[in-house]
Amino acid sequence: MKRARKPIFFIVAILILAFAFVSISGVYSYKGDTKTTYVKGVGDIRWGIDIKGGVEATFAPESNGAKVTKNQLDAAKSVIETRMVQNNITDYELYADYGQNRIITRFPWQSGETDFNPETAIKELSATSVLTFREGSEYTNTTTGSDGQAIYTTPKGTTASHIFLKGSDVKSARASVTQDQSTGATQYVVELELTGDGANKFANATKKVANENSTLSIWMADTMISSATVDKDKFGATGITGGKAEISGNFTSETATKLANQINSGALPFKLTTTSFSSINPTLGTSSLQAMAVAGIAGFILVCIFMVLVFRLPGFVAVISLCGQLALCFAAVSGFFPFMKSFTMTLPGIAGIILSIGMGVDANIITDTRIKEEIYAGKTIDAAIKAGDANSFWAIFDGNITTILVAVILMLVFGPTNILSGIFGASTTGSIYSFGYTLLIGNIGNFIFGIFTSRVMTRSLSAFKPLRKKWLYGGAVHEAV
Repeated sequence: MKRARKPIFFIVAILILAFAFVSISGVYSYKGDTKTTYVKGVGDIRWGIDIKGGVEATFAPESNGAKVTKNQLDAAKSVIETRMVQNNITDYELYADYGQNRIITRFPWQSGETDFNPETAIKELSATSVLTFREGSEYTNTTTGSDGQAIYTTPKGTTASHIFLKGSDVKSARASVTQDQSTGATQYVVELELTGDGANKFANATKKVANENSTLSIWMADTMISSATVDKDKFGATGITGGKAEISGNFTSETATKLANQINSGALPFKLTTTSFSSINPTLGTSSLQAMAVAGIAGFILVCIFMVLVFRLPGFVAVISLCGQLALCFAAVSGFFPFMKSFTMTLPGIAGIILSIGMGVDANIITDTRIKEEIYAGKTIDAAIKAGDANSFWAIFDGNITTILVAVILMLVFGPTNILSGIFGASTTGSIYSFGYTLLIGNIGNFIFGIFTSRVMTRSLSAFKPLRKKWLYGGAVHEAV
């Protein structure tokens, strides 16, 4: 076996422990009462309804004899989602049940709120939406949404006083794909179809905007959802006529569909009514969560002591790797990584982390036991480590890869949009999805830390002469090479 270089142990161990420290504590700065977050930690984890408590509500179209289409339900869902973001409610569950013509939402209490009125919150979410097309794009306030993008609110100046069209002037909006005539590249756009009266208003609006080098902005209540310019050379003389228009830009399929749904919501042929709502008491609660954290720390310490006492040096290495695996689970939930959004932690999510950490302990035990057996069979330390790693790999790989496949299936089948919503109901899918997510991340961490870093650190330590004693690897006490 080729030994790893001696410094590798210290480099890997320091990186793991530094990652664990930062992922737990986070990195912040304070200027007076203003807190700036550079790296999110455990304190930034968003706790789910089952831990924090919250509200559950079901919305349905007001009975007017008209058939409700899937697109109309999606548009209404988009309105509710926009309003949640406006109210800084980012950790929510929102589903459209097309079979029963209803929309189901669940969201937790806001942090530190003591006088939260669920009935008022539900009325605000289901109130009739107001969509307007305005001149210019002047705004008063800027906030940041859950996706990190800026949200502009409260129109001012000309934008506040000059409304060109309202949602009732729009007949329909839909996302589409077109080909750019100059480059030949395909792009996502939003196609608008206007009513007879709306077509005249839109032509006048686009003519004015084009000739004054201004913009035409679209607002949902007091929030700007889009802003566009009009080509003066092409439409300056007449404006956009014919009752049809196209909004282009750096759209993706998702953003184009979202904008189309928001525009459609301003012309819904029905009002949303609240068929039911209720307060959800937390299953766990803050005090129980703190008790569970203490129990988890105590349990982790006991596991570490067991690993060191039974497997000695490889057990010590396993403890460091387990710290890295646990840190990865926290980081994937808190929003530590810029490319991964924060994820609401629920009770099933906590169960997924515990299960994956248990599998991480098992992976280290399998490898360390194989090394111990090879030592007792009379092999040298190098030969025992090589044989132990080789003999344990496929057992660990099979166990983890099958669990990863199960986790992926849970996320695909029980995600917000899935093939079993009609059987189990859309409102039951979020908790199972959370379990699959944390289980997946934990098992990926097991491959990184339980297999790779543990083995590299063990081989590095075996290069130190004072540590080349068989009893340190599970052999008889004081047995030398």
